[in-house]
Parts: sequence; structure tokens; C-alpha cells
Amino acid sequence: MTDRPSLEDLLLVGQFTLPHGVRGQLKFHAITNRPEHLARVKTIFVGEGLTPYPLVRIAAHKAAVMIVTLGNVSTREGAEELRGQEVYIRQNEAAPLDEDEYYLHDLPGLQVQTTEGTTLGVVKEVIETGANEVLVVTRTEGGEVLIPMIKDVIKELDVAAGRVTIAPLPGLLD
Repeated sequence: MTDRPSLEDLLLVGQFTLPHGVRGQLKFHAITNRPEHLARVKTIFVGEGLTPYPLVRIAAHKAAVMIVTLGNVSTREGAEELRGQEVYIRQNEAAPLDEDEYYLHDLPGLQVQTTEGTTLGVVKEVIETGANEVLVVTRTEGGEVLIPMIKDVIKELDVAAGRVTIAPLPGLLD
């Protein structure tokens, strides 16, 4: 039996939506930009209890939807019990990041400064809006400011150095 990792060691990769067929397969909505990498993962963790399940097979179905076969779910009723549950993998089993990529959960805590070197504050959280992410920054002098993560504003994002450098658009920091 696989020991259950803590949520900090895991990465959310998607959610089960509906049973598929009568043999316990599930439709899975992937929120990773490399869903094909999940085929290399041996164990997934499901729901709030982070219940481990052996991942037997995962195959593309249609855009961002995959069909998943789990080792110990063999009936439609068993699959139905997992409907709506979030699915996690161990972070160390995730696809390697490219040089310019990062995980959103790594951004809180980063220092935010302008291209002129003025420190604005610290990233409190990241809001996913659909069009682009938005950094919620707790300002050094108090209050918060919202920074859109667009190339006109974000000039450098260096997770290893713990820093985000921005070129604020007119009125952004008012």
C-alpha cells in the first residue's frame, strides 16, 4: 500500500467527471498542459482523503478529457463513487518544467519589485481569471494591489531567486 503524502507534496492535475462504460472507467478532466505525461504516473491520489489508486491506463478521449482505468475500480458503481473528486499526483512525478515555466502554487511569497528597483510587496495569492492570472500583492506600506500576469507588465519571474519584476502600466499602482 502506498503511503499517503501530504497535500504540500502533491499537484492537482484534474477532476473525475463521469463514469465511462460499465467496467469502472472514468472520464477525467485534465487541468495540466501535459496530460500525456500522466501515463507515466503509477499512483494517483483522489479526493479530500487523498486516497491512493493505482493508475492502470489513461487515454485521450477529446480536448482535455481523458478516460482513466484504475486498478481497484471495476464497476460503474465504483466509478460513480469517484465522480466529482479532484485528482492529485506527487509533485516529483510531474512533467519537468521548461525554463520559462512555473507552478502557480510557487508564486505566493515572492517579492515584487518594479524595473526601477522599488519593492512593492509580496505575492499573497494568484487568481485564475481565464484570460490570464492575476497576482494579489500585499503592499509593503499596507493594502493590496492586483498585478495582471501579462507580458507588458511581468518583465521577469524568477522563482528560484524569489522575485517578480514588473513594469507597471500607468495607473496600475494607484
